[in-house]
Amino acid sequence: MPNCDHPGCTQEGEVISRLSPEGFLVATGKKAYSFREAYRRFHYCMHHHDELMANVWTRVRKPDDKDDDHPAPTMV
Repeated sequence: MPNCDHPGCTQEGEVISRLSPEGFLVATGKKAYSFREAYRRFHYCMHHHDELMANVWTRVRKPDDKDDDHPAPTMV
């Protein structure tokens, strides 16, 4: 099993995610016909995956800069 992709972590990466350690989707750069093909896969230990998801949800739920004209991520 690959190591956790969080910088400096040497634990086994038991959770597979499409989110980078910074909490963003990273394109593979290949012509893709599905979400699974379009974005890189990362491996995380449970601790860093939980931390990453908490940070992403905090960022998504912040009211900063969001109004009725804010496009949904799936729209872009």
